Amino acid sequence: MCGIVGILGTSDVAERLFDGLKRLEYRGYDSAGIATLHDGAIERRRAQGKLANLGRRLAEEPLPGHVGIAHTRWATHGAPTEDNAHPHVAGKVTVVHNGIIENFKPLRDELIAKGRVFNSQTDTEVVAHLIDEALQTTGDPVEAVRTALPRLHGAFALAILFAEHPDLLIGARLGSPLVIGYGEGETFLGSDALALAPLTQRIAYLDEGDWVVIRPDGAQVYDRENAPVERPVTISGVTGALIDKGNHRHFMQKEIFEQPIVVAQTLRSYLQRLEGQIVLPIPEFDLSGIKRVTIVACGTSFYAGMVAKYWFEQFARVPVDIDVASEFRYRAPVMEPGGLMIVISQSGETADTLAALRHAKAEGQTIAAVVNVPTSSMAREADLLLPTHAGPEIGVASTKAFSCQLAVLSALAANLAKAKGRLSAEDERALVRHLGEAPAAINGALAYDEAIEAMAPLIAGARDVLYLGRGTDYPLALEGALKLKEISYIHAEGYAAGEMKHGPIALIDDAVPVIVIAPSGPLFEKTVSNMQEVQARGGKVVLISDYDGIEAAGDGCLATITMPKVHPLIAPIVYAVPVQLLAYHVAVAKGTDVDQPRNLAKSVTVE
Repeated sequence: MCGIVGILGTSDVAERLFDGLKRLEYRGYDSAGIATLHDGAIERRRAQGKLANLGRRLAEEPLPGHVGIAHTRWATHGAPTEDNAHPHVAGKVTVVHNGIIENFKPLRDELIAKGRVFNSQTDTEVVAHLIDEALQTTGDPVEAVRTALPRLHGAFALAILFAEHPDLLIGARLGSPLVIGYGEGETFLGSDALALAPLTQRIAYLDEGDWVVIRPDGAQVYDRENAPVERPVTISGVTGALIDKGNHRHFMQKEIFEQPIVVAQTLRSYLQRLEGQIVLPIPEFDLSGIKRVTIVACGTSFYAGMVAKYWFEQFARVPVDIDVASEFRYRAPVMEPGGLMIVISQSGETADTLAALRHAKAEGQTIAAVVNVPTSSMAREADLLLPTHAGPEIGVASTKAFSCQLAVLSALAANLAKAKGRLSAEDERALVRHLGEAPAAINGALAYDEAIEAMAPLIAGARDVLYLGRGTDYPLALEGALKLKEISYIHAEGYAAGEMKHGPIALIDDAVPVIVIAPSGPLFEKTVSNMQEVQARGGKVVLISDYDGIEAAGDGCLATITMPKVHPLIAPIVYAVPVQLLAYHVAVAKGTDVDQPRNLAKSVTVE
């Protein structure tokens, strides 16, 4: 999603602002811009498309100035044009904004009636005009912001410059994250710690509803009631070096191949290998009273939650509801006392999931957050933080975060089973042993990369692809289809294999490849029966299974992908690899933008 960088500095800031934007590219964007204040005037450089376009503008027309704000925009209101790119200027006020102003239309109409002229289609320009209107009344920029903020409904992170105040930068947040950075005589604003990493390691997170007035001598934070408050300063620990692709062609490929390491890192936090025990980061956290589990997430994280539903009900015998976060609040869910809500999010800032968390907390639920950013909003607001330790994930299509989420959720399911008295010490030791085998098994799955690359052209020409699986392989079918859609733009759907006869089989012909995920085991024969129904109708099947499964059912397939034979507990973690690699190589074969696919953002911070 959109990114913000702001600097109140002691030397020219444009180059550092641009560097901060480069660190935010992974969030997804379709235009970018920078504004600085110099000699009492605001100067802007904006460009549609990639940051390289903005870089060329800056090379041709440099921006002087010791204070400035910068933005990468993911279009919501208005097309991704230069006119709609941030920063937006109204009178003496310049603004960048993440989020959505839901009441922008009545505010815009009101401001137009007062003679205000708008130059863009965005909701953000309303913010600039609203603050400038208040500035003309109050004469004080701080008071103008204080007056304007309560009138904004929706979600926002804001950074605001004032033409006549070179020693002032104001930020505000509601629903979208914003971070203050403290340097030597300089102060910074950013969407996240990664954007500020080369500038400072000393950061403070604004709480919901906070706004901050930054001057050369420091920063004063105010809460939503306009009372002065202090927010703790922490050391971010994020490296100042730009993350690179190493020897890999794309970040996504690099992150797929990092999975053995990051899953091992994640499991190290939850497994005591010598003792044969699975533990939580907060050992004294009591799960024994949990009567029902609700899992809420979006996209890939939702499919990780679907796998976890199988685990929780199988091991702990606790009923589980699972919802996509964007629908959760709108069906008036019944939240029984003694319930545990698990929110799953790579960024920990996903707007719909965060709103669901707050709804459940208001309903008296205990909250556990499975997140990759331990300083995120969800992490800070949860009762139990379950970090994934995947490291920064730059590719928009999630890969290593998914496998680490599965690792954490398996450990949580085992802990809940133990708390419920349904997991013996012997069974726990067995689970520890099987989970400990996951990194090596993932490594074994990655060994088939070249074989998957070789068969990718068989899929790249398709207009439609179906994925089938049973049990925990059904969520993997959904995830495989999502990955293919995201980065190759091929229409794909995942189905429970047994549901083929209830409609989707009508789609089968020799032009629709069908990817079947079927490790040998209790559900193998039934899945193969569904696969054979596809083959009988001319469908071209790609079978993903282990050696035994390929031997038993590989004949007559368009292609086969052989995986290591693994315990069913870790099969979803291991079988995530071939569906990721298949999507990746198909996208490369088609020549799409793998790391930043069209219309998508890494962190979705608007509803």
